[in-house]
Amino acid sequence: MHAWILPVLLVGLVATGCGSSSSKAATTISKKETTTTLSKLSGNVTVSAAASLTEAFGKIGADFHTANPNATITFNVGSSGALELQIESGAPADTFASADQANMTKLQAKNLVDPPVVFARNRLVIVTKPGNPKQVKTLADLANVGVVSLCGLTVPCGKYAAQILQTAGVTIPETKVTRGIDVKGTLQAVASGDADAAIVYVTDAKSAGAMVATVTIPAAQNAIAVYPIATVKASGNAAVSDAFITYVTSAKGQATLRSFGFLPAS
Repeated sequence: MHAWILPVLLVGLVATGCGSSSSKAATTISKKETTTTLSKLSGNVTVSAAASLTEAFGKIGADFHTANPNATITFNVGSSGALELQIESGAPADTFASADQANMTKLQAKNLVDPPVVFARNRLVIVTKPGNPKQVKTLADLANVGVVSLCGLTVPCGKYAAQILQTAGVTIPETKVTRGIDVKGTLQAVASGDADAAIVYVTDAKSAGAMVATVTIPAAQNAIAVYPIATVKASGNAAVSDAFITYVTSAKGQATLRSFGFLPAS
C-alpha cells in the first residue's frame, strides 16, 4: 500500500458543508454539475482508493493540477478491505472508493460515511506470461496450468475470482495457488514470472500492457465488480471531498475511467 500527492482541480458544484447535505449533491450526476464555473476550493484531502483505481485516479488527480494549485489530494491505495479497516479504526481519510459494495456497506452500518454513489464497474480477465506459453484458453485450463496467482480470499478481487471459479466448476489445488495482498500484487506474480496465470481486473491487465497476455472470460462466466465512493463523515474537508466525488462522476471523470477500461456505473 502506498500513497502519492497531487494538486487538485475541482470541477462542478461548490460544496460548502459537511455531512449528508453536501454528500447528497455528490450522488447525482447531471449536466448542470459539469458546466458550472470552476471552484477554487483549497485544503487537503486523503482519498483511500482500491488498488485497481491507481492509474485512473492518478490521471484524474493530474488533471486537477492546472486549475487549482491551492488544494491537494493524497491517494492512499490498497485492498478495499484493508482500507475499510483503516477507516473504521480512525485512520485519516476524507474519501473512500471501494472495489466492492460489501466494504462500503460495513462503513455505512457504522455511520462512518455519507451515502455512497456507484461511479464505475469492472470485469475479470485471465492474465498469463507474455505469449501465453501454457496456452491457457479458458478458466478450466487454470486447474492444471501450474502456479496460479489469485487475490487474497478477503480481498474483493479474490472473492470475485472464487465466485467465477465456482460458477465454472473449476477447482485449483491450494498448493498451486499464490495469493496477493491486492490486485497489483496478484498481477505482479505473473509479470515477474513467479506464477503462470492469474485472475485480475480488466483494467489492471490493460495497464500492465506487454508485461502480460490476456485471455477473455466469457460474460456468462464472469463477474462484475461494482465501485462505490463516499465522503467519510470524520473528514476535515468534506467540501473538497464532495467536489472530488462530483468530478469523478462527471462526464470528464467518467471518460477518464472508461479510457482505463472501466465500465460505466450503470
